[in-house]
Amino acid sequence: MNKLFVMFIGFVKYKNLLFELVVRDIKVRYRKSVLGLLWTLLNPLMMMTVMTIVFSSLFKSNIPHFPVYFLTGSILFNFHSESTSQALMSIISNASLIKKVYIPKYLFPLSRVLSSLVNLGFAFVALLLVMVFDGAPINATVLLFFIPIVYLILFTTGLGLILSAVTVFFRDISHLYGVLTLLWTYMTPIFYPASIISDHYKWIFKYNPMYYFINFFREIMINGNFPGFVDNLLCFSIGILSMIVGLFTFYKCQNKFILHV
Repeated sequence: MNKLFVMFIGFVKYKNLLFELVVRDIKVRYRKSVLGLLWTLLNPLMMMTVMTIVFSSLFKSNIPHFPVYFLTGSILFNFHSESTSQALMSIISNASLIKKVYIPKYLFPLSRVLSSLVNLGFAFVALLLVMVFDGAPINATVLLFFIPIVYLILFTTGLGLILSAVTVFFRDISHLYGVLTLLWTYMTPIFYPASIISDHYKWIFKYNPMYYFINFFREIMINGNFPGFVDNLLCFSIGILSMIVGLFTFYKCQNKFILHV
């Protein structure tokens, strides 16, 4: 709890620096790109088009409004995978800055999560446009879209802190994580319904945190329901546990970063 308090104080004190880091991350990501931030709208729309053409005929009877179903899963998973992949190398890529001046080191992975959050915001706009054009019902619960996203931010930030710290000492993680993320994608019902998976393998969903966040989001966006207390408690607990483990790991490792970057 003390680490959370210290992080919050540092967050307030260095909020301007954090903002600059986020802006820098976004500029670097879209440097020399003609369309720039528009890609955050175009990417999910193009992916949705491809996946709809390929999979809608397979799952049409099982998944009404397949484009919306796909996007509600893909934009959350893309936010998570992009954030953690970027956070993974955040300490190493800022080695020269870390060696010159004092900056709370957790700001580097945190800035990567926040810059990816900007992309998620644009992707959410794309989702709303698709819902309108696809004729999917838009219920009042859509206004609560931010709740599962907050839970996901906690989980993603915690994992990002762990990865950014551990990668400093074990660089091979940067090569393995892409493969693991791809495997994680297929283990999450993003473009297929969970119902087609044999009961023998459904235990995989039970231990997949992204399954719970995406289901929560879909209940709000597609079904017009707000999940109950148990679902909220589960997603919140996963997020907080990730943050606690992430902060503990990061603070245990951070004083040794300068010797290894």
